[in-house]
Amino acid sequence: MGDTLFEKVWKSHVVVEQESGPSLIYIDRHLVHEVTSPQAFDGLRMNNRKVRRPDLTIATMDHNVPTNDRSLPILDQTSSIQIQTLEKNCNDFGITLFDINSPNQGIVHVIGPQLGITLPGSTIVCGDSHTSTHGAFGALALGIGTSDVEHVLASQTMWLEKPKTFEIKVDGKIKNPHAVTAKDIVLSIIKNIGTGGGTGTVIEYRGQGISDLSMEQRMTICNMSIEAGARAGMIAPDEKTFDYLRDRKYTPKNYESLVEIWRDSLKTDNDAKFEKEFTLDINDIAPQVSWGTNPGMTCDVTESIPTPDDFSNGDDNQKKGAQKALDYMDLKSGTPVEEIKIDRVFIGSCTNARLEDLIEASKVIKGQKISSHVKAMVVPGSQMVKKQAEEMGLDKIFIESNFEWREAGCSMCLGMNPDILSPGERCASTSNRNFEGRQGTGGRTHLVSPVMAAAAAIAGHFVDVRKLDLN
Repeated sequence: MGDTLFEKVWKSHVVVEQESGPSLIYIDRHLVHEVTSPQAFDGLRMNNRKVRRPDLTIATMDHNVPTNDRSLPILDQTSSIQIQTLEKNCNDFGITLFDINSPNQGIVHVIGPQLGITLPGSTIVCGDSHTSTHGAFGALALGIGTSDVEHVLASQTMWLEKPKTFEIKVDGKIKNPHAVTAKDIVLSIIKNIGTGGGTGTVIEYRGQGISDLSMEQRMTICNMSIEAGARAGMIAPDEKTFDYLRDRKYTPKNYESLVEIWRDSLKTDNDAKFEKEFTLDINDIAPQVSWGTNPGMTCDVTESIPTPDDFSNGDDNQKKGAQKALDYMDLKSGTPVEEIKIDRVFIGSCTNARLEDLIEASKVIKGQKISSHVKAMVVPGSQMVKKQAEEMGLDKIFIESNFEWREAGCSMCLGMNPDILSPGERCASTSNRNFEGRQGTGGRTHLVSPVMAAAAAIAGHFVDVRKLDLN
């Protein structure tokens, strides 16, 4: 019997394999940011250890960085200390750091692929759950905790229970790629399998509905694998993958010879068996809007908010959760999604802040003004994205529509910086999580695609973007 893509990458990185319990695997790339690394570096100092491979460790600042004028001092004391601490740790241990003033600074899961640090067939870890983003390149990319961050820094290895395999197939060719996006695909998947549907697995996304996507869209899909409970998400590399990584800053000098190897080896064998399978027809997918407090609480933009009974399918815990979510979100069952008014719009995050996302959103708002009761902001995923967008004039399109145009960072995705919602504010957000208080205490988050967020900013409420001319 053949191997899946995950199994091939796993086998090529096992250092010590145990019949029961975790195995020791080698790590090719370690990405570090300011929030989950301080205790790990302190642990190294306490035990008089060095970083095993500083050349394979890359750091950036993203979670805490302000996205407004960076010539001003950072007012939040915790953020300021974490940023200063990362600078000191990288200096002390000889690690490359893209600091707040670097042209390469940005969200860690945006800059990795952009710089050619992310490579097919590699193992990548970071102290951040959405490390799964890098799986779009055929990498096994895992979010890890602070103790594992220390272990990887010290040994370039980590202990890991071998996950199960899960095939998610998206069949069919999308009819309206500007309106039904990768974000809608992954939200539909999570809505169908649930936030625990991928628990204990590595998902491999397959089918024409996936292979037709651009690399930036594939990153959106893999990014939200975690919201389905999966350990990671992967997509087999193809010519789009190889073209994307060619001639990047950190792309290896022997890249073309590596591509020849990857082209033949990094794909699931025809006779491989997955332990779990799910199939979705892409033409059954509409633009999605989350209504609750986890990404599985999502429906089509043309639908109404479900009742707790309809959502739960007889599961009492799901029913209680749905009612609690409706109370928190201040929504009533039966309300058409298109009648939900919004106060804020956030276009950003490691899910949807790449150049392609900004281009698509700009098509919606060009020549229009946002609704008078809406405040909207665009936060590019990296300084490179920001520069490219400005060279294309996208910043002017957003600013003329009364969007705020910001510096790169995680921003309002997680409310760990000044960009937060006020209690009761309702936000159309391109981020990945809609938990209670995720974007600020009492804030209400609706997950949508960049084009859906842009359209909501103009209308002041959710609209079906399929009715708009986006070509």
